Amino acid sequence: MINPSFEELRKINDSRYAIVMITSKRAKRLVEKSKPLIETASQKPVTIALEELMQGKISYETTDLESIK
Repeated sequence: MINPSFEELRKINDSRYAIVMITSKRAKRLVEKSKPLIETASQKPVTIALEELMQGKISYETTDLESIK
């Protein structure tokens, strides 16, 4: 599994909660047989989702996250 620092993740979003929610939603879609947006050797959905997020392949809106609270 990759272990990006929070400083790297902070470039994506300042909220740790938002990063977790974005990653978990994408991982759930991967488990439901969605195809990965990147080429990776990993088989784990959370790792794939985190790699996609780090590479900017996942788009999201802040309003999507506010509805979860």
